[in-house]
This record gives sequence, structure tokens and C-alpha cells, in this order.
Amino acid sequence: MSYNLKHRKWVTANKKYMAVIKNTIEPVIVGSISECDTVTEYLDRIKSQFIGSLKTYATQLIKQLVIERYSENGGIREHILRMSNLASKLKLMDLALKEEFIIHLVFASLSKEFDTFVVNYDIEPEKWDMERLIAMCVQEEERMKAANGGTINYLKDNKKKNNNANSSSKPKGQGPMLHQP
Repeated sequence: MSYNLKHRKWVTANKKYMAVIKNTIEPVIVGSISECDTVTEYLDRIKSQFIGSLKTYATQLIKQLVIERYSENGGIREHILRMSNLASKLKLMDLALKEEFIIHLVFASLSKEFDTFVVNYDIEPEKWDMERLIAMCVQEEERMKAANGGTINYLKDNKKKNNNANSSSKPKGQGPMLHQP
């Protein structure tokens, strides 16, 4: 008798939990999972459907972290925080990266204007943590902006080279001379 009472309570609880789970999951996902007798079995089937997409997501995060490049638009602090955020998402998937490795990825993502700054870090015996990296990079960015009139990116002279040797001897605005009879 006590077994029947406990079994009835378990069946009732299982039905309630199943209803809660099905009502909180997107209908597309619910429709793609076959019916199960227990909540545990149902959750295991949901998990198995998303294992592949988690691997894909991790791969996308790693690619984004590796190809991330600094641009002046957001500033250096935002760039470093963006990279740190990508690394923290990987940590949640048991793919934690050492802070020292992330710092080297940040240095590798900087533009050529930071080359001297990166070399100075490389020859320094002390290793930086993320806070020191941000502080030093922001300071360097401000120094470079002040030295270059408020911008980091250098502009190149885009004048076209004239390959026609005769055109340099002609005054501008004049066409070929015509002989009049």
C-alpha cells in the first residue's frame, strides 16, 4: 500500500514536471523530441540534441577570439574586454584559456602602430595580468592619439602615379595640338 501511494505521488510529480518543462521550451524543440516516460529521460534527449551545436558554438568562439583585430572605433579597452568576454564564454564550456595566453592573443590582435609597445612588453621580465594590460594599453592608446593629433591610424598619400611619360610634359587642360593647313 505504501508503495502504491509513493508511486502515485511520483507519477503525479513526473507529469507536473514534464508539463513545466514542455511549457518553458520553445515549441520547435518540443516537437522535435519524441515522447518519454520520465523527466530525466526527456532532459537527456534534449541534451543529446544540443551537444553538436555546443561544439560548433565553441569552435565559432575560438575562431572569433583568434581573428579578432583591434580597430580604433571602439577603443582599446573595449577591444580587450570583448576578447576577455569571448574567453570567459569558453571557460563556461570547460575550455578555459590561461590569462597569460589571452594577453598574448590581445597583443597579437593589435595594429602595427602598437609594435614598439608590444616589443617593450616582450623584453620586460614581468608578466602582466588583465587589469594591468588594460591600463597600459589605454595609456599607450592615449599617448599615440596625442602624438598623432587625435587618431591612431596613419593616412597614406593616395596620389596615383602617372605611367605615361608624355603626359608629364603636357600642360594640364590641353589636348593634342592639331596642325591647321
